[in-house]
Amino acid sequence: MRNFLIPMAFLAGTTILGGCSSVGDSLHSLSSVTEAIPRALDKAPLIYRPTIQQGSVITQEQVNQLKPGMSRRQVRFILGSPALLDAFHRDRWDHPYTKGVGSTPDEYKYLSVYFEDDRLVRITGDLHPQPADQQTPVSKPAVVKVPDWEPEKQTLLGKALDKVGLGKGDE
Repeated sequence: MRNFLIPMAFLAGTTILGGCSSVGDSLHSLSSVTEAIPRALDKAPLIYRPTIQQGSVITQEQVNQLKPGMSRRQVRFILGSPALLDAFHRDRWDHPYTKGVGSTPDEYKYLSVYFEDDRLVRITGDLHPQPADQQTPVSKPAVVKVPDWEPEKQTLLGKALDKVGLGKGDE
């Protein structure tokens, strides 16, 4: 057994020391392996890859409602809470958004709003407020009135049969 362990230890040591000379190559091969597995899974026909949305979904209608001078509270009401708050830039709110199948997003959107003295001063990113003549009017949802529900009037005999379990009841 001892005769077997000594050559194995020698081979393991030379393999490890030989690997130190090419650390960059081994890291490169490791990253290519970790990238190859998801790519192979993306092409597999029987694996379900859901569409994943991450971040704040912000529409052009929401951005059109933003006006300079709005308070943080008003901006939060329109856009929602920011996805990213930077500790070093407290006057900037970032709203990133990605959408794609599996681990490869196809769509990237980004919106940042900037404040001075708790008032909106600037908007940067993929969406900008449109001039009033280019804005499409926001359609309000239709309101449908539904009459109140009135239960059927029951006789005393009908109520007694319901209590015993022989009546119509709540079918």
